[in-house]
Amino acid sequence: MRISRDPGKATELIGRRQEREELALLLSAAGKGRGGALVLSGEAGIGKTALLDSVHTLSGVRVLRVAGVEFETDLAFSALHQLCAPVMNRLSKLPMPQRHALEAAFGLGTRNVPDRFLVGLAVLGLLSRAAAERPLVCVVDDAQWLDQASAQALSFAARRAQTEPVLFLFAVREISGCQDLAGLPGMAVGGLPDDEARALLAARVRAPLDSPVRDRIVVEARGNPLALLELPRTIDLAGGFALPKQNAPRMTNSGTNGTRGASGTDPTTASDKVVASFRARVTALPPATRQLLLIAAAEPTGDPVVLWRAAHLLDIDAAAATPALDAELLSIGLWVRFRHPLVRSTVYGDASPAERRSVHRALADVMNEADEPDRRAWHRAQAAAGPDEEVARALERSADRAQSRGGAAAAAAFLEAATKLTPDAGHRAERALAAASAKRDVGASDAALELLAVADAQPLGDLARARAQTLRARIAFDRHRNDASVAELQRAAQSTAPLDTSAAREIILETLAAAVFVGRFAEGPRLREAAQAALAMPPAPSPARPLDLLLDGLATQVRDGFEAAAPLLRGVVDQYLRRPGDSAHSPGELWMACSAAMDLWDDMAWRMLADEQIRSSREAGALAALPMTLSYRALAHIHAGEFSDSAALVAESYAIAAEVGAPGLVYVDVSLAAWRGDETRTYELSSAAMSDAAERGEGRLATAVEYAQAVLCNGLGRYEAALTACRSVCELDEMGFHAWVPAEFVEAAVHCGRREEAERMLERLTERTRSSPTDWGVGMRLRSQALLSHGAEADELFGEAVARFDRSEGRVHAARARLLHGEWLRREGRSREAQAQLRTAHETLRSFGAEAFAERAARELRATGEQPVRHPTASAAGLLTAQEVVIARLVATGATSREVGERMFLSPRTVEAHLRNVYRKLGIRSRKQLRDLPALGEPGALPGPDTMSRL
Repeated sequence: MRISRDPGKATELIGRRQEREELALLLSAAGKGRGGALVLSGEAGIGKTALLDSVHTLSGVRVLRVAGVEFETDLAFSALHQLCAPVMNRLSKLPMPQRHALEAAFGLGTRNVPDRFLVGLAVLGLLSRAAAERPLVCVVDDAQWLDQASAQALSFAARRAQTEPVLFLFAVREISGCQDLAGLPGMAVGGLPDDEARALLAARVRAPLDSPVRDRIVVEARGNPLALLELPRTIDLAGGFALPKQNAPRMTNSGTNGTRGASGTDPTTASDKVVASFRARVTALPPATRQLLLIAAAEPTGDPVVLWRAAHLLDIDAAAATPALDAELLSIGLWVRFRHPLVRSTVYGDASPAERRSVHRALADVMNEADEPDRRAWHRAQAAAGPDEEVARALERSADRAQSRGGAAAAAAFLEAATKLTPDAGHRAERALAAASAKRDVGASDAALELLAVADAQPLGDLARARAQTLRARIAFDRHRNDASVAELQRAAQSTAPLDTSAAREIILETLAAAVFVGRFAEGPRLREAAQAALAMPPAPSPARPLDLLLDGLATQVRDGFEAAAPLLRGVVDQYLRRPGDSAHSPGELWMACSAAMDLWDDMAWRMLADEQIRSSREAGALAALPMTLSYRALAHIHAGEFSDSAALVAESYAIAAEVGAPGLVYVDVSLAAWRGDETRTYELSSAAMSDAAERGEGRLATAVEYAQAVLCNGLGRYEAALTACRSVCELDEMGFHAWVPAEFVEAAVHCGRREEAERMLERLTERTRSSPTDWGVGMRLRSQALLSHGAEADELFGEAVARFDRSEGRVHAARARLLHGEWLRREGRSREAQAQLRTAHETLRSFGAEAFAERAARELRATGEQPVRHPTASAAGLLTAQEVVIARLVATGATSREVGERMFLSPRTVEAHLRNVYRKLGIRSRKQLRDLPALGEPGALPGPDTMSRL
């Protein structure tokens, strides 16, 4: 019996009408410039590859293809390089940052890869240019075996292909095992119905089958096409009557749903039966043929030149391939291809360790060290029967190269392999520590802990043991973010302090930041303990790093209070402002610096620090660091009354957080909802956030929620509720909230008649603003003081507060001060003067979108006898999505589509598509009309050019 299928060629599909129609629709859309992605999922042999093969038969499209290989999952960008190789002649057309990123990823240049997302954008740009003449289809089979770097870059590009003539088709066995593809449109490929299964058997199996045998094959295969083709090989066919072979899986009457039948049938899956069939066929081959198959299985690039060179070293001649070709297990042409990935895994899995080492040694010997050092090192590692320092050093060099190409997962794998092959105990411990740190960086904490156990088992020096303790503490905080993990960081800092002062100070700053993060859920005085440890350290060497100055300032603030720390904090904020773009600053370090600027009421420094970090993160493509940085810039937009701008950054942060697997910006989202007076959304977000905060032990999030509730309730005039929300926040007195909460407390307490409480809070506010007398801070003090004053003094204080706020960036606070002044004037019977203040406050607050405070102003205006004028609130910004808002403002400032795309990690074609939507919604037709729109010229309508140039 012969199966009429050449593994190297696509064959006509039988059945699959619905699946083919869906693919045809996607291809048609791609031909019209509306690309996208589809993930086909299903068990091995179910027909995913056949569906992908069918794309090759279509005219008018260009197909690029790659298949993930189980043995290449640790080689960074290997699959991506194979996919892009045919179109690399377009590389020079990419913008410089993208070109350099892709060159470095593929080892074509000396530059480091900025970030995997910049590589993804470069891939999209490259493929878009390759699709200029005809639509492009990127076929990625066995995507569950892609290396991580390739998977991330391809998924990034696939999510942004909607406006490109590029279609991505992925095939995986289980989508749950491919986190990077989660969220892309999917198609579950199931088994063939019985009629199509019988048609496939009739078309592909030439020998006659009697009805009972055909029925049994159909039942056993359970609709799996590969099983339908392989099961007939497991039986003897004699005149149409069949008997099971001795080494074949037992034929049963099991149902097509894969469960055990009523007669006690075998529940073995169709895939298991296919593997058994392949195993039987491989076992029957001559030894030289099996060895040739093993070489092909061990070298997944499919290069026939490499295959035959290695075969020659092992004295295998070309004739050895014939039995495998006759058995249709593989084909050899321009590429070496197995009939199915199960053939490869069966061949490799069934070989003995000695047989595998033999072929890996031959493959390493035929590879050129200069051209493929990493692949050669990997084969040498697989060929090693025991510890080998020379191979370990080669793997270490490969790890360095992988890291420089942005292949963090590959670097971790190389270091782990180097650890296993290191004969010297001391070197083994050092490599295990390096490998554990690399594993932690890529999120493989279990593997990191296993490597730490390896390091612990070796003779470690004191510094190495402290490094291991620190890494274990960092992993604990990554996982739990609770009080116990803060305590572990404390102990790690204590162990490191006598050995490496600089490293210890870094760990103490981490500990302090972690303690701030845990906040109210700490089980002890963790923050004070961290501060004491920092202050007990020897002075930092001169010149001190900004990190050292920041640690000293924050520690002083915790121990001695804000007034004592203010000069130190002022100095460290200035240091960070004088050193923009310093890549040595960690994201955690910078958010603590931003927090210090806020506590100093220095809104300009706060904005500039956030802008600079966003700018440098975008230039480097470091999206993973952006969500936290965006949070501080989004808060600054709220402070300035630029609610649309803040919303745009919140939306962007959620999108980025989804890409990198991080939490979204609930901190800012709930604050924005509160300032907008959106009661429903504020409490929905608050409820979910408080639950998450308690579960994760994230006290800082709980504090942010209570602050937001205080703002909302003050806006709605529910002062008792506002005061209740403020109490615990004021008692905790946490870093980063000093500038915000006291004024809310005073306003609520005064309206509730709690004058003594309000006076105590004013005293705290006065002491702190005296230490940092900025316009914003002094304005907050004067506003609160006015609420507790009478007569001409109150009138004068309100006026001075407004003047101070007007000189700061705090436009929302200026508007609220006018509201409070107008309320006071009305109570004093000075209606005409009250109307002037309330009218301005109402119009300004409504223009921001602060609806609750605006309505409060409207009520007061009506009480004076004046009806507030309600202007339409819909602006250009209000008609657009958050992403369209950002694009519209950039274009209005004169940015080209290419420049916008580079800033927002979009292709120019995608920018143009969004721009067409903007034109349609705003009823305009050109960029000039966009620039001339009055709404786009309003300071808070859309992100301003200065801000976006830094973004």
